[in-house]
Amino acid sequence: MSAAGGGHDTVTTQLGQCCHGDSRSARKSASRADKDGGAMAAGEGYRNPTEVQMSQLVLPCHTNQRGELSVGQLLKWIDTAACLSAERHAGCPCVTASMDDIYFEHTISVGQVVNIKAKVNRAFNSSMEVGIQVASEDLCSEKQWSVCKALATFVAHRELSRVKLKPITPRTEEEKTEHSVAAERRRMRLVYADTIKDLLANCVIQDDLESRDCSHTVPAEKTRVESVELVLPPHANHQGNTFGGQIMAWMENVATIAASRLCRAHPTLKAIEMFHFRGPSQVGDRLVLKAIVNNTFKHSMEVGVCVEAYRQEAETHRRHINSAFMTFVVLDADDQPQTLPWIRPQPGDGERRYREASARKKIRLDRKYIVSCKQAEMPLSVPWDPSNQVYLSYNNVSSLKMLVAKDDWVLSSETNQIRLYTLEEDKFLAFHLEMLVHVDATQAFLLLSDLCRRPEWDKHCRSVELVQQVDEDDAIYHIISPALGGDTKPQDFVVLASRRKPCDNGDPYVIALRSVTLPTHRETPEYRRGETICSGFCFWREGDQLTKVSYYNQATPGFLNYVTTNVAGLSSEFYTTFKACEQFLLDNRNDLAPSLQTL
Repeated sequence: MSAAGGGHDTVTTQLGQCCHGDSRSARKSASRADKDGGAMAAGEGYRNPTEVQMSQLVLPCHTNQRGELSVGQLLKWIDTAACLSAERHAGCPCVTASMDDIYFEHTISVGQVVNIKAKVNRAFNSSMEVGIQVASEDLCSEKQWSVCKALATFVAHRELSRVKLKPITPRTEEEKTEHSVAAERRRMRLVYADTIKDLLANCVIQDDLESRDCSHTVPAEKTRVESVELVLPPHANHQGNTFGGQIMAWMENVATIAASRLCRAHPTLKAIEMFHFRGPSQVGDRLVLKAIVNNTFKHSMEVGVCVEAYRQEAETHRRHINSAFMTFVVLDADDQPQTLPWIRPQPGDGERRYREASARKKIRLDRKYIVSCKQAEMPLSVPWDPSNQVYLSYNNVSSLKMLVAKDDWVLSSETNQIRLYTLEEDKFLAFHLEMLVHVDATQAFLLLSDLCRRPEWDKHCRSVELVQQVDEDDAIYHIISPALGGDTKPQDFVVLASRRKPCDNGDPYVIALRSVTLPTHRETPEYRRGETICSGFCFWREGDQLTKVSYYNQATPGFLNYVTTNVAGLSSEFYTTFKACEQFLLDNRNDLAPSLQTL
């Protein structure tokens, strides 16, 4: 594991600097240039068969009072384009199941063009993840801006038979990355509701009351809005189900009214939190939309929106269709956010919503920072706490999967059927080792998942302590490696290990590793603290009792100087350690720890 500041420990960098690379992709990359000149890999002359493009000219009827495109109208266009892409792949009607967080980077003015591109990233049994990119275009200046990116889940629905979607076959590097990471995003969505509930119950909420102007307060009840909509045929698809985008547009409308009542100005919607449609609504339904400002912060406010449906006026029972939380700001003439008045919540439910909004703000910032930012923008070690553990685990695994999907791996050496690949990109240098082992893939995964056994085969790990078993798939370890080269101190690492079983046939088993910081394990004078950004293992089943084991390691900038002066030594170290790993797997393939057999 190599330290952030550089070091002489070539192989320990492996453990510490989390994964990114697929050996199969490397071989395919080398052969692709011969087969088709690399044009297909680069995306030239190739178009994804599920891709849908939509261009809309923004007219006055689409805009709000500021002459900017209404976000509600934009959401309708996004939903339509995404639905068309989903139906192109499914070959049957599809309905919107959920929409991930959306952050709006720019507003769009009247007269500009909205360009929307949607394509299916991955298909599961009956659901699909659709990726959407939205850009605006000024026809006079020919300038273009990115407006937002979105991820939507659609479910295929056929009246008389069960739908089993055909798999997506990714071809470009971008498609391979999105296809691989989609499985991890799906996992995060499935546990989203429970995650939010646990975080709201357990996280410590720190409010910013001391910085607010409490001389001007607005009662929360003053912002309450209730509106009813009758679902008519133009609002629904050919099956009579209400368009998800139409419901989102109605929700944005009442949320904007609630926000306006607080600030007495025209607010701007900046973000919509991930939400799920709990059930369908049809033509003839009455939809009751309720909105209220839950909390205000210095420059932003959270508005909660709830949608209920009923069929006849005499009905007393209403179906809960959807709930969402939207973040608004108020901009001045220079497009800078203004300070907002303090909200005074009502006792009971109002105070509960007030506290939960503060917690959601922290969760939202953690999720946006950890999930959305680029790998190069992430610090090597991220603070670990219960409010961000789901997103750190997601980032850990998705970073490795993105490294695996890279097309630019170069074969550097091959010794006794162990291949070493390298990848130079931006400020990082990544390594990838690959070998075939006569061990079942599940057994290899379980054996190497137990990091406490790593010292049995890796001489660069002196000891490994399990610090915290976070859940069934994630654990935090403290690893100590011996002093090497000219170092006088041993090196230590605090590492998050995230493991995943395959989501579908062809997917690998994954063990992803990255550094985190814990208040209980701070840096001490006794050790030189090392950090790892991305490393880990992938296991592909190649046959009965035959597994391809691939190890990935993304080295930090401080390690590069050592690498460039010791390429031969590096290859030898990797080979020796990987050979010891192979022997460990062979010796222990029938001796799995009972605690791991339940994974």
